[in-house]
Amino acid sequence: MAVFHFSLVVSLLLSLCLLAPFTQASDVRYCDKKANYAVKVSGIEISPNPVARGRPATFSISATADEAISGGKLVIDVAYFGFHIYSETDELCGKTSCPISAGDFLISHSQDLPGFTPPGTYTLTMKMEDGNKNQLTCINFDFSIGFFVSDAVAAL
Repeated sequence: MAVFHFSLVVSLLLSLCLLAPFTQASDVRYCDKKANYAVKVSGIEISPNPVARGRPATFSISATADEAISGGKLVIDVAYFGFHIYSETDELCGKTSCPISAGDFLISHSQDLPGFTPPGTYTLTMKMEDGNKNQLTCINFDFSIGFFVSDAVAAL
């Protein structure tokens, strides 16, 4: 009985260790490590993580602005195994409240992924420009799309 209990505890701990990376926010890398961007990104949260095919995914980006921003654009590019597969340009004020005061703010971007999206690791690059097309920040980070299609899509 003690051996069974020990095996159960070890299995549970191993499962938690394997799931832990999927619950953490992604690591952010600046496009130009030497640049002094006016907007500093402190973290990314992805929900769900890993992203589920056939379901919406939300990317929440925590950032800090050196000075107020009245508007601008977000340019999003996605690569799969190094190959560019998707681009999107959005109004900054559509992803956060404008004007943005100096200090902390949050950008939220949601995307519906088709059920046929290939599983694996993707790289998202996000550039933020002000209204005069000056680059405020440029980051990239990796995210994963799971191997299973969501139950809702699979039922179709």
